[in-house]
Amino acid sequence: MEFGKLEDVSHVDFSLPADPPENEHVWSGLPTTPLQVWIGATGWAEQRWVGQIYPEGTQPSDYLKWYGKQFNSIELNTTHYRIPDPGQVRKWAAQVPADFRFCPKVPQLISHDPKLAHGQPYGKSFTRAIRHFGRTLGPCFLQLPPFFGLERLGLLLDFVAQWPKDLQLAVEFRHKAWFMPTARCTWSAHFRQHGILTVITDVAGRRDAAHMTLTGPALLVRFVGNDLHPTDFERLDQWVARLKTWHHKGLRAVWFFTHEPQAQHVPVLAHALGTRLCTQEWAQCRFPNPDSPLTGTQLRLF
Repeated sequence: MEFGKLEDVSHVDFSLPADPPENEHVWSGLPTTPLQVWIGATGWAEQRWVGQIYPEGTQPSDYLKWYGKQFNSIELNTTHYRIPDPGQVRKWAAQVPADFRFCPKVPQLISHDPKLAHGQPYGKSFTRAIRHFGRTLGPCFLQLPPFFGLERLGLLLDFVAQWPKDLQLAVEFRHKAWFMPTARCTWSAHFRQHGILTVITDVAGRRDAAHMTLTGPALLVRFVGNDLHPTDFERLDQWVARLKTWHHKGLRAVWFFTHEPQAQHVPVLAHALGTRLCTQEWAQCRFPNPDSPLTGTQLRLF
């Protein structure tokens, strides 16, 4: 992911910011169930994973099947570039376990249109297609481009108000203005009203994107590592601590997507997250095991 990429991270302060005051509006008290954690990457078509988390000799046509045995979610970037037909969606859904969740990215025909494709048919075509994921559908997410600033607030509020209530949506901001306290108060209130979740992006070169704002009992995290630099693992420790705090206040689910500049490092990073969560009695997850390309590691609490 090019957004926020730095060649030298030695002087970056990776400390997670404190929670903004707005988060107090979303907490509903002590949870009665473990935090459900879905761990995923950005795609399954990675040849370098053969022999790492896919068995030796795995053919491309079987990559998704084996991906689903290792990860339990995916940041589905392919939908950002084209709207799939319903048959293709059903085919994808049939290749993964029942506990797997696809998180499709809203097509750039919509997200990168200065008017968010108001009046265009793309939105209905997209939502009609992704409903064919059935029980394997997780939240969709809208990645707003850097040029989408506060002057388009009205367009965004109209968009989230009209988003289908039966489909979960999370929003990622990139323009700096959205992270200012006054703006954050405005959009977070509307998101809470309409059941819209937030995307928190933890990346070296844009620390403001780690805004730590929640608008419901679930969220999406896009975690961008730096080729397994020691700080990658220190940052994971911070995230586990913050998720524990949030869970004790009422957080119920998190989709955590691991990114690395070199794709072969993604399963290692995801495994590091999963092993940290395995030691926590409050978490439930399934994650890849690079030491065993036959199945991922699963933690179930009863």
